Formats: sequence, C-alpha cells, structure tokens
Amino acid sequence: MLSNNEILELEKICNQTRINILKMVHNAASGHIGGAFSGVEILNVLYQKSLNIPTEWKKSKDFETRDRFILSKGHASALLYSVLSQKGFFPEEELMTFRKLGSRLQGHPCCKELDGIEVSTGSLGQGLSVGCGIALGLKLDNNPANVVVYLGDGELQEGSVWEAFMQIAHRKLDNIIAIIDRNGLQIDGETEKVTSLNPLDKKLEAFGWEVVTIDGHDFNAIYDAVEQGKKADKPFAIIANTVKGKGVSFMENNAGWHGKAPNDEQFEQALAELTK
Repeated sequence: MLSNNEILELEKICNQTRINILKMVHNAASGHIGGAFSGVEILNVLYQKSLNIPTEWKKSKDFETRDRFILSKGHASALLYSVLSQKGFFPEEELMTFRKLGSRLQGHPCCKELDGIEVSTGSLGQGLSVGCGIALGLKLDNNPANVVVYLGDGELQEGSVWEAFMQIAHRKLDNIIAIIDRNGLQIDGETEKVTSLNPLDKKLEAFGWEVVTIDGHDFNAIYDAVEQGKKADKPFAIIANTVKGKGVSFMENNAGWHGKAPNDEQFEQALAELTK
C-alpha cells in the first residue's frame, strides 16, 4: 500500500500529466485525448512505483533485467510521452513537438526514435502477442523481468488478442500482466453496443488467467493489483474500470473525445479545470 505522501505526490504528477496531454494535443491540433486521460493514474503508478525501467536505458547496468512495458493502444501515445518525460527520459519541452514533422514524438510510439519505448505500436490487437513473445523469451533466458501490456477495451474485439490470451496461458507465462483500460467507449461509441465484451472477467478466467477488477483511478488499487500480479503463479489480468476523458468535465464519458483535439475555447476551459 502506498503512503499518504506518495499518493499526494502522485496526484500532483497525474495532474501535470493531464495538462501536458491537453497542451500536446491542442498544439498538434490532433491526437487521442479521451483514452489518454483514462490511463493517467495507471501509467504513473507503473512508472513511478511499480516497474523497474531505468531512465539511462541501454546505458544502465539493469537494462537487461528491466521490466518491459508495452502500450498496445498506441494511439494513447501522448500519455506515454508525458509520463516518460516526467521520469526524465527526455526534456519536457520536447512534448510540444508531438505529431510534428521530424519529431521523435509521432502519433504512435516508435522504438527506433526514443529511449523508453519498448515496442512500436499502433495497429490494435498486436501488443499482447508481442508481449507473449517477450515473456516467453525472458523465461527461456531465466530473466526475472516482468512484462506489462496495457490494452484498450475496444481493442479486445480483435481476434488476435484472444489468440494471445490463449497462448500465454498455454505457455504458463506467469511473468506477464495485462492491464485493460475498461472505459467502456471506443471510436464508434459504447463497447457493449459495438461488440459486447461482458462478462469480461469470466471470459479471461475461462482462458486460464487470474483476474482482478479495480478502480483504474485509485492509486492503491492499481499498485496493489500490480504487486499481486507480480506474485501470481499464472498470467494475470487487471480490468481497470476508468472514465474516458477523466479530469475534464465535458470530455468525461464522451466517445466524441476519442480522437479529436480541443479548439482554443475548449482548451482554455479544460486547462482552467485542470489548474483550479
């Protein structure tokens, strides 16, 4: 469990992450803000408290045993970039180059461009399969590192995801944690109206996974679930119930904010809410 001081610090960090994302997407006049906001608490707990990911990257003596994080929902790149910059992987001022020609911070993360990016992602449905391969390789090398794959719930409508769930359980890969951002919305509307995922927990359990369901904005719930996943003796899935657009009133639970940038007026309103 995290201390009160740790939670207060995380609250400040998360608020700055949301401000960064808002400014990045507004400045670029494009990007995916809703699903980035929904994962702010999750990624900050991972990078600030739970995972061993050295900022020195390949220069670190711990590089080979680092934990591997995969942003399967690669369109939420603004979230990952902000978290990485706040951890010191690159200067925060570079965030304003997001989605600009020649920038290292493209619309989807590229591992060839930036330290801290484990895998280039963007084509939905592939991240968990990549994570499966990495986790299997770590097992073969007797490497103690953990693999964490962060997926969108709409992404789970891709059949390749379920092949990966099945293969990971078949290989008994207890070194992988899948975190599902269950905000209930995708670009076409509610996930349950597009293609229902429920009962998601029972489906994952039937595929051989241990499953917990948490509040994806509760720091202690996130931290405790990840720690539980590290100790599990089978693949571990965290269903994190979140709010798309979390933190800005007119964006919350609004599928229209899946992939559009705020205009100047909306930007000022959102910034005022985040800085009050």
